[in-house]
Amino acid sequence: MNADAVVEDLIAALPEATVDTDPATLARCSHDDAEWAEFAIPSAVVFATSTDDVVRTVQIAARHGVPVVPRGAGTGLSGGANATAGCIVLSLERMTAVVRVDVEERYAVVQAGVLNDDLRRHVAEVGLWYPPDPASQAISTIGGNVATNAGGICCVKYGVTRDYVLGLTVVLADGQVATVGRTTAKGVTGYDLAGLFVGSEGTLGIVVEVTLKLLPLSGREERAVIGYFGSLTDAGRAVAAVSGAGIIPSALELIDRTCLHAVAEWQGWELPEGASALLLAKVDEPGARGEELAARIETEFRAAGGSRIERAVEPDEVARLFAARRLAYPALERLGPVLTEDVCVPRRAVPEMLARIEQAAADEGVVIANIAHAGDGNLHPLIIAPEGDDEAKRRAKRAFDRIVDDCRALGGTVTGEHGVGLLKLPGAAEELSPVVQDLHSRIKHALDPRSILNPGKAFPNGAS
Repeated sequence: MNADAVVEDLIAALPEATVDTDPATLARCSHDDAEWAEFAIPSAVVFATSTDDVVRTVQIAARHGVPVVPRGAGTGLSGGANATAGCIVLSLERMTAVVRVDVEERYAVVQAGVLNDDLRRHVAEVGLWYPPDPASQAISTIGGNVATNAGGICCVKYGVTRDYVLGLTVVLADGQVATVGRTTAKGVTGYDLAGLFVGSEGTLGIVVEVTLKLLPLSGREERAVIGYFGSLTDAGRAVAAVSGAGIIPSALELIDRTCLHAVAEWQGWELPEGASALLLAKVDEPGARGEELAARIETEFRAAGGSRIERAVEPDEVARLFAARRLAYPALERLGPVLTEDVCVPRRAVPEMLARIEQAAADEGVVIANIAHAGDGNLHPLIIAPEGDDEAKRRAKRAFDRIVDDCRALGGTVTGEHGVGLLKLPGAAEELSPVVQDLHSRIKHALDPRSILNPGKAFPNGAS
């Protein structure tokens, strides 16, 4: 591979200021937000502004045999957008057009670089709503959300990104453009190729445009219920009790003592004495039905040992009660590098999984904070190790691997919404049987026989 020749061809083929080789840009775009995932410096970063830019980039990469690593906003937490040495990083962050919103049929067509929050605000102006709301919604792109099948706070009731993807326009490894999926409410012609690309982390094709199902914005009336618990296990029992009672909240989130204290210290809040966990629930059914569900959740919280329970209906008050959840991750980042886990277990196993996480922290002598989409069993243990402490980093890695093993032992999966990327490759190798791994390899080879697209990511033997 002649890196200079690749860059020269890119500059000749693409519009001015599309190709960037400045060392600072190469460094900035060489990795996502995953701590400790390996990365290298690319030959160039291409800032595409059109599908044609993407096609030309992929064609040049294929001609030279150079890997292409697609990138959105770089907010991923698994190393899925990390560069390999000499690759081309293909950024979609400038492809920010909302192409069309069909109010009657309730769908939107957007380019891959549109921010999640920007889409939500845009469709709200015509009375529509896009539900998937990852914690990074203000800074993550729709293309990146599609790549990892992102979830969010409200996915316990409304589902994840895949549930809203009707169709995709994808640039394939040979530079061809494929439009898959539909715009109709129903459609089963052919294989579900749109579903195949969702969650594939850029290893099968580069998503440039997405058609997304929307819901009516009206008819929802949010009520919030929060409660403090004396232990993580009690909070876990409350989660299992809510699920066991047949209640489907629009959100059910957990943050533990470490998170609570980090947020409280940062924001100057006072916490109840002995608070080891906070559960935050929402329901959005209107009127008497919503009031009934909120009351039932409060009852389950109290039965599991919850205290200082608060309820709110007014939007500002609902936002105030949920502020700790939104602030938890940035508050923890102030304490040091955060290695983020993303395991998902059956809801009934949440109490046991939380207990095992606490035990792993104690045994390895590391600080582990817990944030969780507890309503669907998706836990985010956040392992904090001081900067420059190699021994603490080794202990943190052991705790990380142990949590993955415990998750699988409880019938869970090693990633609920962040993707496999690089960090979860060992766990994926244990979770996926040899037959299933072979299926992945065969699909990859069929669509990308030279392994040009994001090689080495998303599944074991991903470069094959």
